[in-house]
Amino acid sequence: MSIKHDPPGHRSIQAEAEVPGSPEEVWEAIATGPGISSWFYPTDVEEQVGGTLRYHTDSQMDHVPAKVTGWDPPHRFRHEGRDCGRDGPPTATEWTIEARAGGRCLVRVVHSLFASTDDWNDQLRNFEAGWPQALAILGLYLTHFRGQRATIVRAYGEMDGSVEETWNALSGALAAGGLAPGDSWTLPGSGSASLAGVLAENRPGGRQPCVLFRLDRPVPGLAAASAYKIAERATVVISIYLYGDDGPAAAASGEAAWKEWMSARFA
Repeated sequence: MSIKHDPPGHRSIQAEAEVPGSPEEVWEAIATGPGISSWFYPTDVEEQVGGTLRYHTDSQMDHVPAKVTGWDPPHRFRHEGRDCGRDGPPTATEWTIEARAGGRCLVRVVHSLFASTDDWNDQLRNFEAGWPQALAILGLYLTHFRGQRATIVRAYGEMDGSVEETWNALSGALAAGGLAPGDSWTLPGSGSASLAGVLAENRPGGRQPCVLFRLDRPVPGLAAASAYKIAERATVVISIYLYGDDGPAAAASGEAAWKEWMSARFA
């Protein structure tokens, strides 16, 4: 992937992935509030052109809602906002869905930024690095938990050093480096609030390396851990998606311990 320049002032990156599900099922996951909230961030969407889309990320982005500018179910969904912050340039995100054989779909996301200079290109590259992980989580959600709702917990930490150094530290703390897909995994040192399941995918290298797990404890779910750098210190995050009726109780019971695990290793 690379930044595409389309004058005047239009820069964009693109990511795509093939995922299981009918166009209607994939549309529900990427273009509705309950669907997006089950694999990305808690999100509210007014499902019409001119409607509002608002992510709940516990960051400044919560105060900069986007506007729905394209609504053609189950094929195309587009919204415009300011993904670089209130003082950043206008941005647009466009999703398209193309049916494939075997009950699968090709999902493509184009993330655009409108600026007259290259000052924001690094931010666009960060979006470019993050979308493959998001699409991988979407694929796991549609494979194992399609139509179910998630309770989401995130634990963040920071570390001095490069992304590579930070990723090596995180991968080591997770004891995930030597695992192959399908191997059993348990979050080391998590005690009674353990996370356990199997390795789903490992994506080392690049600007945002990540590892994904499919959980069976404390309840069925997904977990994604990654490292990235958008400030002086590198950031690490574990995103936990818990499904089913027992998800809220499991999240409430484990959240403090998971955040403590992270802060003890990445202050």
